[in-house]
Amino acid sequence: MIQRVNRLPIQLPEIEYGDKNAAVALQEVLGGKVGIMTSLNSYMYQSFNFRKKVKLKPFYDLVATISTEKFGHVELVATAINLLYKDEPLDEIPERSTQLHGRNMMNTIKYVNSAFTATPYDSNGLPWTGEAVSISGNLGLDLINNFHMECSTLIQLLRVTELTDHPVAKEVLGYLLVRGRAHIVAFAKALEMATGVDYSKIVPIPKIDHCVMNEMIKYEELGYGHILYTWNDIGDYTDIIKIWKGHHPITGQKLIIKEGVPEDGSLVPTFDDLSDNYAPGIGLEDFHAIAKRLLAKM
Repeated sequence: MIQRVNRLPIQLPEIEYGDKNAAVALQEVLGGKVGIMTSLNSYMYQSFNFRKKVKLKPFYDLVATISTEKFGHVELVATAINLLYKDEPLDEIPERSTQLHGRNMMNTIKYVNSAFTATPYDSNGLPWTGEAVSISGNLGLDLINNFHMECSTLIQLLRVTELTDHPVAKEVLGYLLVRGRAHIVAFAKALEMATGVDYSKIVPIPKIDHCVMNEMIKYEELGYGHILYTWNDIGDYTDIIKIWKGHHPITGQKLIIKEGVPEDGSLVPTFDDLSDNYAPGIGLEDFHAIAKRLLAKM
């Protein structure tokens, strides 16, 4: 059972305009081959199918807690995509027409099918499928796959950072880079426990500087690079301390387990009506009628 909290793990900047190209780039982070939808479902089903949970509980706890965190990452990136579809400055685009909405971006399916919203698709408009999910049933092989998946995702994130300077996209990417590197270290430590091989000697993959952008520096200083959360406040997943211990091989910071969810963060933002996209498709008279019916039930 997974508990949902109506908060994002970080505060996103308030913006006056969006960037549709940045939104499309983040679709790859969300629904691409090594995007968050893939890691979420890989770790989630690995946790559902886990054998010998009692004897191998530290490994189960690790996979289960990281999969829960990935739910929050999906919501974070989806929220960022919705914010990035906010109109660009009017003086930088021609006078709008209905046809321009779809013609003014790389991925017209986003307008036609979903009114410029986040979807489980990649940056080319291809739907995410479970074919990319990695579930072998073998603990060692799953941990190796998870390690390489996080490394591949980190490379993807670094490349996407080269595609946009929009503050919302950069904020999300900086946070995900720091958390992704923490997950690489976590699976490296798990592999060392399971196999005796010191994977920390090849961390990080890819070889990157300590921090490659200001947003990464901020989240490293806040501790997001050396903390794992249990996403549970009743002690169900505390055995990850048997794996997540010692010091971070890159930063040297002491590794810390925190029960529950991050204390920082923000409320999930609300999105404005898009009348020309027929979203949500409820006019002012409809709104008043709905409000009246809702109040009548109280």
